[in-house]
Amino acid sequence: MSGAPRRAARRRSPGQGALRALFYVLVAAVLVFTVFPFVWAFVSSIKPDDELFTTPVRYWPGRATLDNYRLVLANGEFQTALLNSVIVAVSVTAVSLAVGSLAAYALGRFRFRGRSLVLYVVLGMTIFPQIAVLGALFEMINFFKLYNQLTALILTYLIFTLPFTVWVLTGFMKAIPREIEEAAYVDGATHWQVFTRVMLPLAVPGMATTGILAFIAAWNEFLFALSFTQTPDKRTVTYAIQAFSTTSSGLYEIPWGQTMAASIVVTVPLVVLTLVFQRRILAGLTAGAVKG
Repeated sequence: MSGAPRRAARRRSPGQGALRALFYVLVAAVLVFTVFPFVWAFVSSIKPDDELFTTPVRYWPGRATLDNYRLVLANGEFQTALLNSVIVAVSVTAVSLAVGSLAAYALGRFRFRGRSLVLYVVLGMTIFPQIAVLGALFEMINFFKLYNQLTALILTYLIFTLPFTVWVLTGFMKAIPREIEEAAYVDGATHWQVFTRVMLPLAVPGMATTGILAFIAAWNEFLFALSFTQTPDKRTVTYAIQAFSTTSSGLYEIPWGQTMAASIVVTVPLVVLTLVFQRRILAGLTAGAVKG
């Protein structure tokens, strides 16, 4: 008798098998749609110039070359742009986490008049597109004489990284059991000690998540970098990639091989950073806030 339910389940399995097959087909389609642009960029970066635009299309180079990477990495302006992007992205991430964690601690653990209003104002700041605030930011940058300085990029990037950081970390701060905080107060801890020694360690998963997203947003930003910098020594990588286009007789000539190679060089650090910190995020989420 025990085998009858199993045989009945097997007779119903074809429909389930079809749904599972459809699920895998959809997953494969999404993967192809999202991964193919990166694969194509890599393939184009190792193609010689005479194989970039061929008919029919060749999905793998007949003669792979690393010349495009050599030209990009030997470009002094691109090296400077990489350093500038590192400085700007790391600074924006550090400031966003420092200020955002303090604001999230206050908004998530204390009750005061106007708290909900502040949260909704913070959320509302993320609604406006960058182009909508570009004019006001440009006037502000000129007023403080920060034009063509990396400081201008650090300050303006906080417009979209800081509100997101505050909003996400506030949720993490709220989720931490209040008993842990109260136990620290009973032991004589001050608000600052509770924040630095109790709340911050427990909020590491949220800080890792928001830090990665803030870094990626600052690393990939283009509009503010184009608007607030001018000379090659102040450009970021996104602006530098666009600057690979050279003019000849009033026309743009785009070295596609070098552009694709530069795009791969810029993307690899983000992929590595996400993979490295993703393990810590998952470990923190599964460990839980309370340990017996």
